[in-house]
Amino acid sequence: MVGPRRPQFVLFGSSIVQLSYSNGGWGAILADIYSRKADILLRGYYGWNSRRALQVLHQVFPKDADVQPSLVIVYFGGNDSMGPHSSGLGPHVPLNEYVENMRKIAVHLKSLSDTTRIIFLSCPPVNEARLREGTSGIFSELVRTNELCRNYSEACINLCQEMDVKVVDLWTALQKRDDWLTACFTDGVHLAAEGSKIVVEEILKVLKEADWEPCLHWKSMPTEFGEDSPYDLVAFDGKTTINPSEWTFHREIQWD
Repeated sequence: MVGPRRPQFVLFGSSIVQLSYSNGGWGAILADIYSRKADILLRGYYGWNSRRALQVLHQVFPKDADVQPSLVIVYFGGNDSMGPHSSGLGPHVPLNEYVENMRKIAVHLKSLSDTTRIIFLSCPPVNEARLREGTSGIFSELVRTNELCRNYSEACINLCQEMDVKVVDLWTALQKRDDWLTACFTDGVHLAAEGSKIVVEEILKVLKEADWEPCLHWKSMPTEFGEDSPYDLVAFDGKTTINPSEWTFHREIQWD
């Protein structure tokens, strides 16, 4: 642990979380936006479903931890929604069980502290044609459809509304782009940079509109060591300095 202690934002989920620092990913974007404001912690597990998430939930989020996260962003559903394999193996989780697993995750996270906030991400769509083109010979009976994704997305959203948990409807958000099939994915399912930008935009919208105290939107959070200093760059007048702690000009997008 290095100090000063910052609020912790934990990204918890399957491959869309694990890969969120790759290919201009949404995790990396959040880490940039929240630099000097919060620590973005990655807990992503490629190929996992909600069953495996429950197996490690208390290890990833122990109730007796000295510090509890200020925010947990949760994504499971893409692997759960895959069609069942005839062997009974594989990541498929029936819809009703998926909902109950996500409920248990939400209940546990809510119990961590009175100030731990939660955002669920619903199942995004997929490019079925691209997936069929890229199917490897090492997989058997790989069934992933946009309709299945929609069903699990809607179930996640309904659960969040029932439990008063903030949720981002990724299935709808990504498809608002006319070119979503080609622009939003690297392989038909995992997010390319354009898809990740949509995820970030939707997350920031939730954080800005939520009536949480303290507010977790980046513009409302203090900047670490943001005070003026005589060691800052000297201004044109040669007598004063310019504080760079809030500069954002380096960003491709000036996030709201």
